[in-house]
Amino acid sequence: MGGVTATWFITGASRGLGAEIARAALADGNDVVVAARDPERVPDDLRKSDRVLPVALDVTDNDGIPRAVGAAVERFGGIDVLVNNAGRGLLGALEEITDAETRSLFDLNVFGLIDVTRAVLPVMRKQGSGRLVHIGSRSGFEGEPGVSLYSASKFAVAGVSEALSAELAPFGIQSMVVEPGVLRTDFLDASSLSVAANHIPDYDDTPAHVTVDWAGQANHTQLGDPVKGAALIVEVTSGEKLPTHLYLGRDTLERLEVKYRQVRDDLAPWREKSAATAHDAAA
Repeated sequence: MGGVTATWFITGASRGLGAEIARAALADGNDVVVAARDPERVPDDLRKSDRVLPVALDVTDNDGIPRAVGAAVERFGGIDVLVNNAGRGLLGALEEITDAETRSLFDLNVFGLIDVTRAVLPVMRKQGSGRLVHIGSRSGFEGEPGVSLYSASKFAVAGVSEALSAELAPFGIQSMVVEPGVLRTDFLDASSLSVAANHIPDYDDTPAHVTVDWAGQANHTQLGDPVKGAALIVEVTSGEKLPTHLYLGRDTLERLEVKYRQVRDDLAPWREKSAATAHDAAA
């Protein structure tokens, strides 16, 4: 894709990382479809460009998804890159989180992503090319207290992306999950992050509620720079071959090393007995 104008379709792009990816893709010479629940909230610097198409899209609205994809194809002739960025967080101990809160989270973070991808894939298959970029999280490879169901949703995103990278290869379509750490965006605001309505005092001063307290204190002081992160996402996506995972941020890399050690420590004492559970054809 290097040097060739591509059409990017970015969900949840009115602010935060989505808006920064849109800016970086536009600066790189691409056409950009900025999808947001309220297109009027798309920043002016994006709206004023004749290479940007703001479209209304709530990824949980199955009827609205085809309209947004159709508008993009009508304007630019195709979609080369889909960035599934729309999503939100949910904090609380699992016991505190209701079924309704869980389903609402998965409707946006998982099923919305699946439905948008499903709508874009016929366009990409017809083209014989395309890039899928799914915004996951470092919580998508490491479950942490206080974010169990958010982690579950991002583990699902990683699993979908990995499967698609193999499933879609015959069509010339690549898939990558981006797993950022904490970025200095509005993600920890109440508009993007909710806390379980049901509070169980027994969890006070335990790891689950420590995470909830940290979120309130860390808002807008996070380590990660969304501008630099977006620039790297665009650089990687514009290359010849996508990695299966793009681990993004110093904190993500540190936690990945912890995950590696955990896997080794879990595996070592049980490796032989685990292997021995296989059927022995010679027996």
